[in-house]
Amino acid sequence: MGMTMTQKILAKHAGIESVASGQFIEADLDMVLGNDITAPVAIKEFEKMGAKDVFDKSKVSIVPDHFTPNKDIKTAQQCKFIREFSMEKGIENYFEIGEVGIEHALLPEKGLVVAGDVVIGADSHTCTYGALGAFSTGVGSTDMAAGMATGKAWFKVPSAIKFNVTGSLQKWVSGKDVILHIIGMIGVDGALYKSMEFSGDGIKNLTMDDRFTIANMAIEAGAKNGIFPVDEQTVEYIREHSKREYVAYEADEDAAYDEVYDIDLASIRPTVAFPHLPENTRTIDEVGDIPIDQVVIGSCTNGRISDLRAAAEVLKGRKVKKGVRVIIFPATQSIYLQAMKEGLMEIFINAGAIISPPTCGPCLGGHMGVLAEGERCVATTNRNFVGRMGHVESEVYLASPAVAAASAVAGKIAGPEDLD
Repeated sequence: MGMTMTQKILAKHAGIESVASGQFIEADLDMVLGNDITAPVAIKEFEKMGAKDVFDKSKVSIVPDHFTPNKDIKTAQQCKFIREFSMEKGIENYFEIGEVGIEHALLPEKGLVVAGDVVIGADSHTCTYGALGAFSTGVGSTDMAAGMATGKAWFKVPSAIKFNVTGSLQKWVSGKDVILHIIGMIGVDGALYKSMEFSGDGIKNLTMDDRFTIANMAIEAGAKNGIFPVDEQTVEYIREHSKREYVAYEADEDAAYDEVYDIDLASIRPTVAFPHLPENTRTIDEVGDIPIDQVVIGSCTNGRISDLRAAAEVLKGRKVKKGVRVIIFPATQSIYLQAMKEGLMEIFINAGAIISPPTCGPCLGGHMGVLAEGERCVATTNRNFVGRMGHVESEVYLASPAVAAASAVAGKIAGPEDLD
């Protein structure tokens, strides 16, 4: 029996010829990631282990991005703790204010992850890097500590689901709509501890940003990871951002999959996930009349330059409806600068939005837009659980940047087509 793309990467990093689903292996790591919430716990465990140094100063990344700029004394202390550890251990990839970005947008941009890598991160959305043809997955802080110390991690080899992608997206439909469509179809546990492997002729019609978004939300289907084939777009992205050598793996023709789904991109409509699960999806044609209080555009899911361009295309020449708060946060400093150069910031400000520095704050109800009781938010983030962005009686509706921007103008959930 052949191996899937994920299984081939894991076998290589385990130093064995082949692996099978359910097998336990120990694999070498190409990158270990932590942030200002998870890294402090990992560092304490690292010290409890008696570890003196990290396994490779270039293969550990620590990114304070969740509660930064620091919102209170406690978060300031946490950032100070990880900053001092990073300086003491000589960690090369420590990124703070001035050069910071949301971790899952920053690492690919910095060229720290390439095709064929094995990456663990003490953050569930580490699965984002599967867009580059890497195996990447979220782990707990204890696993991060062990990874920092040894450069290795234990894995149970996942089985896989294959998504055969055909066609091309309609106007105003993006990778966010694709992954919400899939999660609505299979459910939040539909890929539990499985690899979501994407293939098919339609892949070429998905941009790298689309792929990052889709891989990012694999965890919202319960997946261990999501992964895309390495094609010309992938290679172009890697060469533009990294000097590292990459390895392109392909699934064997006789690889085994638990299920195979056909995804026709042309049939997907703008999609919204209603509270309080990402699987609770409806197309824009089915949402009804839902007034909103806030719109958030950004995050590790949808804070890239193409996301901001889509929002700006909708907002240009229009005004945010009175009473609606709109917060836009580019995912990295580089994206922020590019948006400025293209005049997107002027469009946002003229429309009545505010611009935040790169931060994860709004996504997890940490700061920069916490919701009050009874308030509704349309967000381009990845989770809409009870209390995710604030009060337990607030509501979060997940959508693409285009739908979020249109909703800001309409004052209720709406698509760009509704504004014409």
